Amino acid sequence: MTTEPGLRERKKAQTRQRISDIATGLFLAKGFDNVTVAEIAEAAEVSKMTVFNYFPRKEDLFFDRGPEAAALIAGAIRGRHDGETPVAALRRMLLDLLRQGHPLAGVGESLSGFWQVVVDSPALLARVREAAEELEDLLTTLFAEAAGGRPDDPAARLAAALVVAACRTAYVATAQRQLAGEGHADVVEDHAALLNTAFDVVERGLGADALRGR
Repeated sequence: MTTEPGLRERKKAQTRQRISDIATGLFLAKGFDNVTVAEIAEAAEVSKMTVFNYFPRKEDLFFDRGPEAAALIAGAIRGRHDGETPVAALRRMLLDLLRQGHPLAGVGESLSGFWQVVVDSPALLARVREAAEELEDLLTTLFAEAAGGRPDDPAARLAAALVVAACRTAYVATAQRQLAGEGHADVVEDHAALLNTAFDVVERGLGADALRGR
């Protein structure tokens, strides 16, 4: 009896991953705007309702790692090292993902196709802008929490906006290089340098003790 809930969760996770993998394959082959949820459901041998149960929006099928990204960000900031600022913890996490070759690092030998699908789809581009706003909201909450302030603390909002702008600058530049077909090793190395430069600028602007909290 104790293992049954775990089994159900594993099966749900497997179904979610299968739907996402099939959808991604179709998007890469035909373009995001040329694939319907009905096609995805048919290919995955599930109902449209099942697809929407796992992915409330079609865009979520493509950006399926959003919940994982939010969890990693929250974990890095809340579990930061003693004396480490939230911004420094976030920098460390992003560089760790890059070293691991994690898909959320945004850099990979197979990611040029991913970025091309995004660039070619107005719907996905709109979702990227929306996701940036959601990230700013999340970081505002986490930064305010770390500093012991109100959830709507203007200083936390400013810090979050600066971090999002810095990350967007680094990731856009790297995506453009991948789309241009540049070598993976050079792109990875330069992306790490870009992230460090971006976070250096943010930390200088905020001050060494900003949002430290503890």
